[in-house]
Amino acid sequence: MNRKIACRQCGKQAILDPSNPWRPFCSERCKTLDLGEWFGERYTIPAESQDDFNDAADLPPPGLPRHQ
Repeated sequence: MNRKIACRQCGKQAILDPSNPWRPFCSERCKTLDLGEWFGERYTIPAESQDDFNDAADLPPPGLPRHQ
C-alpha cells in the first residue's frame, strides 16, 4: 500500500514509500529546494541557550586527551 502525504516543499501528493527516492518530497527538485533553504540558513533549529555553543568551544580538538 502506497501511503501518500503532502510534499513538504510544494504541497503536491508524494508517495511515502521506499519506491520514492525523494520522500518525503514529490521530486528531486523539491528535495533540492528544501536543502537550499537549510544551506541558506532560512531554516534553523533553536538552541536551548547560548551556553550550548560555549560548552562545545571548551572541548579539546578531536584526538587530544581531555583534562579531568
